[in-house]
Amino acid sequence: MTRVVVTGLGIISPFGRGRAAALDSLRNARSGVRTIRSVDTTLLSCRIAGEYPDELTEHRGHDRFTRFALIAAEEAAAQAGELGLAPERIGVLIGTGLGGAETQDANYRRLYAEGGRIHPMGIPMSMYNAASSAVSTKLGAKGVSYAVVSACASSAHAIGLAAQAIRSGQADAVFAGGADAPIAVGIVKAWEALRVLAVDNEHPEEACRPFSADRKGLVLAEGAAVFVLESEENAKRRGAEILGEISGFGATSDAGHITDPSADGAARAMRLALADAQLDTVDYINAHGTGTKANDATETAAIHAVFGANVPPVSSTKSMHGHAMGASGAIEIASSLLALRDGFLPPTINLRNRDAACDLDYVDNEPRPSRATTFLSNSFGFGGMNAVVAINIAPFLR
Repeated sequence: MTRVVVTGLGIISPFGRGRAAALDSLRNARSGVRTIRSVDTTLLSCRIAGEYPDELTEHRGHDRFTRFALIAAEEAAAQAGELGLAPERIGVLIGTGLGGAETQDANYRRLYAEGGRIHPMGIPMSMYNAASSAVSTKLGAKGVSYAVVSACASSAHAIGLAAQAIRSGQADAVFAGGADAPIAVGIVKAWEALRVLAVDNEHPEEACRPFSADRKGLVLAEGAAVFVLESEENAKRRGAEILGEISGFGATSDAGHITDPSADGAARAMRLALADAQLDTVDYINAHGTGTKANDATETAAIHAVFGANVPPVSSTKSMHGHAMGASGAIEIASSLLALRDGFLPPTINLRNRDAACDLDYVDNEPRPSRATTFLSNSFGFGGMNAVVAINIAPFLR
């Protein structure tokens, strides 16, 4: 079977731009949640988010989520180097939960509040496949390319499907990941209506508290992470540095409640990923870990069901970067890959008081030195969409 490896990684997130900024924040348990500055928060009760801290200056003419995807893809491409493949053998799969939210919000404001005209490029800027299209155009990738939309599991699905495309021979390399930019007034108000946001406007860096008894909900975030995936054969042929292997992928549907999570659906996805990777266990799990009452307890139960008495350390990097919707899985895989290759497990910060229903080792508050080489990344989305990716870095450590 064709082995699928990672040779490039790009990330832009609340930690800042690039791999170095993300690794520094993870190593120092530094939160990227802050007071929102990119939009007017007058109408909002929740005025905090995992917001990219700097001004975006390039790729104007695209929606914010597409700009994030382009920046991350360019960093990944630069690290991977020349692929040595025909453009028709290179694909692009970018997951997103909300697509061009910035453009849609601005258009509705112009139309309903100001009586103005819709931007003539409103549709191509806001469509869900705008990021995939822009990345394929920018990088000249003419192979299999599309958007993946499955709420908060979108980018994990995109990465898993990209690996399957390479395994099956549909492509030799794929730029895969996710991008979302949900910090728009209408989107934040809609999340407020669901009553699942953590509102702590005075102490934003402490707002996201996965697995803590005093957790109040999730914190919206934005950003993108994109990987260069290719066959191990091609990577070795061209002498590329290999960062790790996408060794397994599991996807399930709860076929149940549209917002309430299912321990059974999550557990089945983890088992499928382990089986695909031919692993009985892993050294670490990056949890979906949203900080909501329902998710954290349900995910803990699912992990117990899969691993029994031998549960590996678990953490939620969302505690530091927030929940970037469809981009969250990619950002979490990137965070885990960077941390494990640097010799530590990323922590769950703001874990103050243990909930009786959340009784695992969550790498509380501080990073932990570790020689872990295998991990699962869990992503569970509204609509009962579950995706789990297994990664192995052991064969490629120098």
